[in-house]
Amino acid sequence: MKAAVWHGRKDVRIENVKEPPAPAPGQVQVKVAWCGICGTDLHEYLGGPVYIPLDHPHPLTGVQAPVVIGHEMSGKVVAIGDGVDNFVVGDRVAACPIIGCGKCRWCRNGSMAQCDQVAFLGTSWTGGALADRLNLNDYQCYHLTPAISDEIGALVEPFSATVRAVAQGQPEPEDRVAIVGAGPIGLMALMAARLRGVRQVVAIEMAEGRIEAAKLCGADEVINPQREDVEKRAKEITEGQGFDVVMECAGQPASVLMAAKLTRTRGHLVVMGVFEKPAAIDLTDVVFREKTISGSMSGYGLYDETIRIMADPRFRGDLLITDHIGLDDLIGKGYQGLLHEKDEHVKILVRPE
Repeated sequence: MKAAVWHGRKDVRIENVKEPPAPAPGQVQVKVAWCGICGTDLHEYLGGPVYIPLDHPHPLTGVQAPVVIGHEMSGKVVAIGDGVDNFVVGDRVAACPIIGCGKCRWCRNGSMAQCDQVAFLGTSWTGGALADRLNLNDYQCYHLTPAISDEIGALVEPFSATVRAVAQGQPEPEDRVAIVGAGPIGLMALMAARLRGVRQVVAIEMAEGRIEAAKLCGADEVINPQREDVEKRAKEITEGQGFDVVMECAGQPASVLMAAKLTRTRGHLVVMGVFEKPAAIDLTDVVFREKTISGSMSGYGLYDETIRIMADPRFRGDLLITDHIGLDDLIGKGYQGLLHEKDEHVKILVRPE
């Protein structure tokens, strides 16, 4: 079967790979309906390896580059391994990319995403979602309700990450929230904050297409750093205080420095962006104003809640999906479109047949 395989930086190939074997005990085999292109995929393509094991096999799975990529997926169960009793052939599912050892303190306490040996679908697992079929542990799969289409189902994974990140910021109903970067994750974080019921959501974005998308997704205001002083405008909006919660969703050194400055005294900065190299923030400001900074990785543990939230008509997944492509167009239309046509694209879905 055809699959997208990461061989190295700027070296992703569409090639034939072996079909997955019959699912092992505790696993299901899923035929992929749609797979979204994630910002992490672009980081792996341009600056990787970030999470992909290159020089040594992954300690949990034994996987090493080249590896089949893709993790934002929806699909249908086509085969079931022994011991699986919560799925039947034909079930529509979304998948969580987290694979844990099951033995460490984090796995034992329900925080598998923080596993000491954590592996990820699409970087260090035996298959990826940019292929026709793959095997998954049954605990990675979640039932899609009839209200959620296959296309929207491919957004469950990234949206769950923003649901969890917003929760980490602990916003109150009267809080003001800023979203730095209105790309796919930023727009979903905007929706997640809006659906949580905060007082105001403001986006910071430069690309004209994404500015308009942010407005459609519920931003009360969008600040364009190319046209105005972001800190000055933020103070005007927040009566000189800064934002109660700031979500960094761009993964750029300048964006995280800005995000920290926009956070009010004793406010909360949540960093979601994936950085290809270390970035600096003003720690003196953090110390003197007693700001809290936390990272947020994945939506592990919140998939059922996320699927419930996505059934709310206020969740506008249709505003996020800007193109549907085939596997052969992954690089030309997919990666290049997202990298160089930001005014036109937010989320591109791939049909990996």
